[in-house]
Amino acid sequence: MIEVNNVTLKTKEYTILDNVSIKVDKGEIVGLVGGNGSGKTMLMKCICGFYNDYSGTIEVGGKEIGKDIDFPENVGIIIENPGFIPYYSGFKNLKILADLRGKITEEDICSYMELVGLDPKLRRSVRKYSLGMRQRLGLAQALMEQPQLLILDEPFNGLDKEMVKDIRQILIKEKEKETTILLSSHNSDDIDLLCDRCYHLDAGKLA
Repeated sequence: MIEVNNVTLKTKEYTILDNVSIKVDKGEIVGLVGGNGSGKTMLMKCICGFYNDYSGTIEVGGKEIGKDIDFPENVGIIIENPGFIPYYSGFKNLKILADLRGKITEEDICSYMELVGLDPKLRRSVRKYSLGMRQRLGLAQALMEQPQLLILDEPFNGLDKEMVKDIRQILIKEKEKETTILLSSHNSDDIDLLCDRCYHLDAGKLA
């Protein structure tokens, strides 16, 4: 599902990714671990097509990013803080996004909001959401169109222990449906409990 081959990304001052190669097979949950500044988030951004100023190649679903397609197809993404229109409700934000592709109904949106512990009828604007509520809304958005691939950068940020357990179970069920998941987390328990295997990045290199 994902093949990253010899990817190097440099600025004038820094090497952000240094000859990185990873492979993620269909239906796997693969972890990315490493400290702050290790390159995890940037690698995910490159896989998503947000950055293309690198050497090497990245293929998603057999198509090369930046050559065959600009962005991977059928993917749900959380990278850094999910961005939503702050003065709209959570449901309205998801409805706007869903309408872009027209693949799901309002009932589907409600189901996924409820799945992650949010009330779709809540009229509160997203700017009044807690960090955990925004994170759950981001998860609902990533999951709601039932993508074949999930790229999740620290998806458990801001969640309480019970919600972490619930989201872990959701991801396990996604794997049972053969959804492929690339996951980063600072919590070793998330990696140990969820991932088939993991890659360790240290200062842009595979350790």
